[in-house]
Amino acid sequence: MPIITIDGTNFTKEQKKDLIESFTREAARITNIPTQAFVVKINENSPDNWGVGGELLSELMAKGR
Repeated sequence: MPIITIDGTNFTKEQKKDLIESFTREAARITNIPTQAFVVKINENSPDNWGVGGELLSELMAKGR
């Protein structure tokens, strides 16, 4: 059973649905493994728990970067 893991912040329910459908469909197409075999796990974390370039992601987002 292949597992696809996506890490990110603040996805809407619709975005989650689209991510799960898209990643599953493309992974099945590329690997020739049935879509039913795939598991997709979305890990959502607060932007306060991510650092990019030495800064909190939440601060970068507030700056519009």
